[in-house]
Amino acid sequence: MANSEDNLEDDTVSSEVNGTNVENPPIVDEEISDGDTVSPKPVFEPEESQLAELDGKMDWYILKVQVNREDLIKESLKRKVQIRGMEKYFDRILVPTEMVTEMRNGKKKITRRKLYPGYIMIRMVVNDETWFLVRETPGIGDFTGAIGRPTPMLEHEVEKMLATEKADITGDAPKLKIPYEIGSKVKIKDGTFINFEGEVDGIDVTNGRVTVMLSIFGRSTPVELEYWQVELLQ
Repeated sequence: MANSEDNLEDDTVSSEVNGTNVENPPIVDEEISDGDTVSPKPVFEPEESQLAELDGKMDWYILKVQVNREDLIKESLKRKVQIRGMEKYFDRILVPTEMVTEMRNGKKKITRRKLYPGYIMIRMVVNDETWFLVRETPGIGDFTGAIGRPTPMLEHEVEKMLATEKADITGDAPKLKIPYEIGSKVKIKDGTFINFEGEVDGIDVTNGRVTVMLSIFGRSTPVELEYWQVELLQ
């Protein structure tokens, strides 16, 4: 069990949220907006028996928070933990993000994007004191799970999250941001077939290439292009 500020580090993770598939949630670039809000906290106090089952066990949990304020809320919670001297009950607080490569004005840019806007992950011991400390932190809505009973992340969710975090720390190549999928209707915006329209038939994320089916001389023909040469039809 960690008990120092160093263990409350800013890492990058990926996970499913409380058993719900969030493989493709909406992803946003990092930005901060003071105007965002979350739903009011329910007027509820947990029964002692509900938290007693979790008391003393360090586990990963998911918190619902204000969108676009995840990092500020994370730092605020870290400060509260330190001020209260409760570091022994908290290990790590993470805002799941990933590095991606995208094209902007014809140039490649590497940006950091939040994987799950509106959520942060935390490894902690849940008891009456820690439950109230977390719930009373501005910007935090609630733990995921049944009302009043935080539900720990499943083992395979944690393993996936930590594996993604390790890949980011070791400096693996940033993931390409390809804003379409197989079957998408697209228009060619550069190259020999500029202004042709077709349908995406294949995507090579590793090499950043796509195969588009175009009608050439009345025949459906597969054409391989760089992903940035193609744009979605509105």
